[in-house]
Amino acid sequence: MAKDVGYRLTWEQALAWRMERHRLARRGAPAALAQIAGEVCGLHAQVMSSAGLSLWARIEGLERGAVEEALWKQRALVKMWSMRGTLHLLPADEVGVWLAALGTFSTRGNRGYPEIDRLVDAIARTLADRVMTRKELALAVEQITGDATLSEWVRSSWGSYLKAASFRGVLCFAPSLGGRVCFTTPETWIPGGIRTADPDEGLRTVTRRFLSAYAPATGTDLAFWWGDGLRAGERMRATVAEEIVAVDVEGERAWVLIDDLEDLLGAQPLRVARLLPAFDPWVIGALIGRKPGSDCSSVLSSPGQRRQVFSPQGWVSPVLLLNGRIAGTWAHTLKGRELLVELAPFAPHPAWARAQLEAEAERLATYFEAGLALR
Repeated sequence: MAKDVGYRLTWEQALAWRMERHRLARRGAPAALAQIAGEVCGLHAQVMSSAGLSLWARIEGLERGAVEEALWKQRALVKMWSMRGTLHLLPADEVGVWLAALGTFSTRGNRGYPEIDRLVDAIARTLADRVMTRKELALAVEQITGDATLSEWVRSSWGSYLKAASFRGVLCFAPSLGGRVCFTTPETWIPGGIRTADPDEGLRTVTRRFLSAYAPATGTDLAFWWGDGLRAGERMRATVAEEIVAVDVEGERAWVLIDDLEDLLGAQPLRVARLLPAFDPWVIGALIGRKPGSDCSSVLSSPGQRRQVFSPQGWVSPVLLLNGRIAGTWAHTLKGRELLVELAPFAPHPAWARAQLEAEAERLATYFEAGLALR
């Protein structure tokens, strides 16, 4: 039991509040696409179709292709490597804040690697005011540095050596050309350029944003979500030390923003069932800091099912969400004009949940402009 904590919550309250903050209890409007992407701390972009479905789950009436439109044509979103060194879509008007925070990263090549520093410098000199394919960028880096190894690092499809360039604000994605990946700089890509921020203020803003969507959260939750080690997580918590308060969530001590405490304490359990896609931010925020051996009973309806959501190879499955708890997995396959949706609950669902999940599958078929086959 957490000591000296005056406020106590149940996980039902906490998850109901989170669902409101994630627009999963009451969906938003298509016009708020970029805003909602920011509210959940970015959309995972390893699989672009999943980024679109994360917004489909949170926006009523979202059209297929709206994310690509916002990203590549309106430039309201930016695709770049960010927390945990993972590809994300972030709101363009907030990129300066995210870059200020990401610039403090001490891992993933961002500190203490002179070769990476040379690579980042060459990329910055090459990409300013330009859009280049990966091959073009690799050749330019070799011409500047005379180092074929750095050129090969750029060519690597995993992008591991490019993450520091993304953290430092000298590289982001541009539209592909004929299937070839292209890069430019955020300053070039974003209409009006970047509004810079102080690193400490950037960390503070990012920490607030995480807590405003994923609280109650422990320091470990924050550290694992950010991905720069436990010390960095503690530094982030310290930036908001005057703005947070400890709460007891069924025996677990965690932190919430003082401004959100009243709403959290007043949150009422919901009857809401949702389909969330692979790599959805809700799942990452809920489970990434939880040890594989723990039962994760706070966010999983059936203890011991974590491995069905997080595979050892790094895949994060689509999930069935019931009242904020992960209650199963699902899959979909589009074949011509028919969408097959297969649900795999961890345990039998009540009638109200089955009805809502069927309605979610119908919504998904409408999104794909297809007929539905539900299994």
